Amino acid sequence: MTHTAVSGTGTNPADDPLQTAVWRLRSRGCWVDAAALLEPHAAGDAAAALQRAALLVERCLYTETGWARAEEALRSAEALAHTDEERAAAACERGQLAYASSLLKVRDRSDEARSAFGRAAALLAPGAVGRALLDFRRGLLAENLADSPQAARSAYRRAHAGATAHGDALLLSFTWRQLAGLALRDGELAEARHGFAESLRLREELGYLVGTAPALVSLAEAEPDRAVAQRLRTEAMRLLRLLDGVPTWLARSLPAPA
Repeated sequence: MTHTAVSGTGTNPADDPLQTAVWRLRSRGCWVDAAALLEPHAAGDAAAALQRAALLVERCLYTETGWARAEEALRSAEALAHTDEERAAAACERGQLAYASSLLKVRDRSDEARSAFGRAAALLAPGAVGRALLDFRRGLLAENLADSPQAARSAYRRAHAGATAHGDALLLSFTWRQLAGLALRDGELAEARHGFAESLRLREELGYLVGTAPALVSLAEAEPDRAVAQRLRTEAMRLLRLLDGVPTWLARSLPAPA
């Protein structure tokens, strides 16, 4: 089972101070604090409202909490969305929230996720910036809810190409990881190790701390040297302690830290 987040970093030197502050909080798993920075703008600005909702949806996926708050933020964002691009982004977040609920067995909303992703796809032009993230999330649904690795691989490859074209390094870290996971599933150890290593490299370069422990554990799964694999898992456990057990689903799967 794999769990992921939204794209975009706020680490570009051209980003304004607000986006830089939001990214720093988000990358350390402080989604509520990051959303609070956007709240004064989210009341009347569709982009800010969508970003705030995306942060709170991501929090649900990593912590398995905050569902009502994310739902409320998403409804506000949907109400402010007026262009096709804004409506598509809101639908993509709606689908992600429903996917997370289904994946984490809070409530089965898989049909809602499919429907929302379908609405987003209908609204987005083929080369639109948001299509890469949408393709990626449709791949997650295909892999983890529909058990269709072939469809997932096709979606991940489209997302990977789109993320490359738009220079979205964070999304690339996710597409590398998911494609590597499918390679590992097929017994392609060298390909899997390369993909997991690329995912980890990108996350470390971006400072995406909350996503680094999962990348370390994934790389350990493809590492034939047991000592190296154990060092990777030990580092992952150290980061989990630092982040108070977030991601929660990863903390459950690893031995309790000493």
